[in-house]
Amino acid sequence: MIQIGNRYSLEIVKEVSFGVYVNAQELGQVLVPTKLAPKNAQVGDVIEVFLYIDSDDKVIGTTQKPYAQVGEFAYLKVAAVSQYGAFLDWGLDKDLFLPFGEQHKEVEVGRSYLVYVHINKADERIVASSKVDKFLDKAPANYVVGQEVNLIIGGTTDLGYKAIVNNQHWGVIYENEVFQKLRFGQKLTGFVKTVRSDGKIDLVLQQGSKKELDKYSSLIMDKLAKADGFLPLHDKTDADIIYAQLGMSKKAFKKSIGGLFKGGQITISKDGIRLV
Repeated sequence: MIQIGNRYSLEIVKEVSFGVYVNAQELGQVLVPTKLAPKNAQVGDVIEVFLYIDSDDKVIGTTQKPYAQVGEFAYLKVAAVSQYGAFLDWGLDKDLFLPFGEQHKEVEVGRSYLVYVHINKADERIVASSKVDKFLDKAPANYVVGQEVNLIIGGTTDLGYKAIVNNQHWGVIYENEVFQKLRFGQKLTGFVKTVRSDGKIDLVLQQGSKKELDKYSSLIMDKLAKADGFLPLHDKTDADIIYAQLGMSKKAFKKSIGGLFKGGQITISKDGIRLV
């Protein structure tokens, strides 16, 4: 079913001087204005289109990609504030409305906030809400240990970082298991470490599986080959430096070079690692 607030692959069925119309099925033929349509678009072409409501209350299409669709969370910057609410930059020409009644706290222009994008039932418009908790699933999480999940960093706790899991639940990444810089609103892939008896979810960003370590070992060997066989990295190197150069945690780095050393592929010294 075609709905506003989402992207679809739709066929162009008509060309006009001010744009093209696509077949949006239940929504009928929807205009994609010239400035929002691909250049040289023709009838019969299938294009990626995001559907939303314009200022004239009409369904309109755009090839611009919003930072979030309906049903997703995003960390968006406030572009303006009016007497009715705030307007957020979400990657489209038309800003996303954040009503006062949907604000967890008063927002400020220029600052970014974690919001949920949804359809306002009263007028069927796409709006945002910073009261994110009410949009998360309260039912027990049905994940398995080791499952790969999509995360969005939503805040910090005394334990580490809060993250929204698959747009459905809160989870926690413990600070002592984070080996990279994280920022609010950041989207990344993680893994389920445990689902506790109280339903809370513990997460990790790197699994440490054999497949992952093999990937890291290959990356290290490739970096060594491109660096004339030497990298000034070793088990005493700061974790931030290792992540900046290799994109892996210090723990994964140490495991990987240990395996490469045992396999006779590298040597390890005080100043770094070398290809054999």
